[in-house]
Amino acid sequence: MDHPPPSDERILSAALRRFAVDGLSASLRRVAEDAEVSAGLIIHHYGSRGALLEACDRRALEVTRREKSSLFAGGSAELFAQLAQTTRYAPVVGYVLRRLQAGGPLAVELVGDFAADAVEYFADGERAGTITPSRDPQARAQVLTEMALGALLLQLPAQRDQLDLEELPAWFEQYSARIIGPILELYSIPLLADRSMLDAYLAATQGDDPAPQTIRPPAGETS
Repeated sequence: MDHPPPSDERILSAALRRFAVDGLSASLRRVAEDAEVSAGLIIHHYGSRGALLEACDRRALEVTRREKSSLFAGGSAELFAQLAQTTRYAPVVGYVLRRLQAGGPLAVELVGDFAADAVEYFADGERAGTITPSRDPQARAQVLTEMALGALLLQLPAQRDQLDLEELPAWFEQYSARIIGPILELYSIPLLADRSMLDAYLAATQGDDPAPQTIRPPAGETS
C-alpha cells in the first residue's frame, strides 16, 4: 500500500501550485488548505513565508536542471513548454514563470544556467557550420536568453489574474506557433543590411573590432 507523502513534501507541492496559480503573494492559509494541514505546520516545517519560497526555488532549480539534460534543445522557452506537457511538472513551470516575473535569486540563477547552456550549444553549432561565430559568445548567449525569457513573460496569460495550469500546455503551443516563423527569419536573415553600425559602435567604444574576421557574412554575400 502506498503511503502518503510526508507533511513537509505535501506543503511544498501545494505551495508550488498555489504560488503558480495565484502568484507569490498567495496566502499561506490557502497553501495550508491545499496541503490539508494547519497553517502552524507550515511554520513548523519552514519557519516563514520567505523560507517556504526559498524551498520552492530550490525544488524548481532541481527540476529544471535535472530535466533540461534530456529535454533542452530549443532554449529555455522550449524546455518550459515540454515540461508543462507533463501534469506533475506544470506547477513547477508555473512557479518558475511567476518567480521570473518577480525577480530574485532563482531568476538570476535560471537565466545564468540557460545562458551557459546556450554558449555550449552555439559552440557545437559553430563547429558544425550551422551557426555563425560571435565576437563575444557569452554576451550573445546571455542577451538571447534574456530576450527569450522576457518575451515569454510579456505574453504570460496571468499578468494580474490567476494562471490556469491546465491551459498552460495549450498556451505554450499557441505561443510557439506564433513566434517560430519570425524568430527563424530574424536568425536566418540579418535585420541590418551590413555591419556599419556595429563597426561604428566598436570604433567609438573599443577603438577597433578585436576579431572582425570571426563574423562570417551570410551565404552569397561578400564582406
